[in-house]
Amino acid sequence: MEIKQLITFKTAAENLNFTHTAKILNFAQSSVTAQIKSLESELGKPLFERLGKRLILTEDGEKFKLYADKMIMLNEEAKQAISGDKESAGSLIIGAPESQCTYRLPQILKEFKNQYPNVKVVFKPAYSDEKAREQLLEGALDFAFIMDTSKPEDVLKVEKLIQEDFKMVASPDHPFVTKKEIQSTDLIHETLLLTETGCSYRNLFEEMLSAEGVYPLNKIEFVSVEAIKQCVMVGLGIAVLPSMVVETELKMGKMTEIAWNGFPSPVFTQIAWHKDKWMTPHLQAFIQLTRHILN
Repeated sequence: MEIKQLITFKTAAENLNFTHTAKILNFAQSSVTAQIKSLESELGKPLFERLGKRLILTEDGEKFKLYADKMIMLNEEAKQAISGDKESAGSLIIGAPESQCTYRLPQILKEFKNQYPNVKVVFKPAYSDEKAREQLLEGALDFAFIMDTSKPEDVLKVEKLIQEDFKMVASPDHPFVTKKEIQSTDLIHETLLLTETGCSYRNLFEEMLSAEGVYPLNKIEFVSVEAIKQCVMVGLGIAVLPSMVVETELKMGKMTEIAWNGFPSPVFTQIAWHKDKWMTPHLQAFIQLTRHILN
């Protein structure tokens, strides 16, 4: 099996579309098909199957992708080690929640691009910390930002950087604004504006409420933190969001903080990567910059 076949397989496995794969790799579609068939013949197992118009990986294809990723990575590592080329190029695929992408990463990215202008950086939204962990394990991400409580990890390296504060916010004319402190039971009849299912701080919030036997009747779910903020400001409901996200609006009086005790367990911005990940110079530099700026 050749490295070209492995790269073709990896690209096809990530896109699940041979036509799109051919365009990405600048091959004829027939060449993609031939390379995949050659691999399947050598392995003696089908790697893809078609369900109607959908192309999916077989169970063996899923297993083989893990090894293909490692072989491609080792090939790149060997070439760089032998060439001794210090000119860092390549790419970094980074998973991050929207709040980190918007409020923390621009400064890190600016510094990083000054040092490594030839490295392509791709940010992938990571609304769920569990999804980010899965993508790190699968090799779909090189590095991820996670907002969660501190947890032990086996396969991933996870490093705490900064403790996050969270605020419960509402429009300035909301009745809760005048209360000295609200209880969980006060939220039963309120409309809660929530981030997407799987978001760590949404999970913590709902677990806290359920532990007290509180199950609010009205919930609206959003994929965008910015959309939640706009809905808070027009009085649609109440939200719990990271302080960095609402700081400007609170100062401008567009929304108001509600007296709330916060989460019982601290939440941290953490960085994570696979323990077996090949630590390229640009990945190491990105981690160092992140530590320097966020610590």
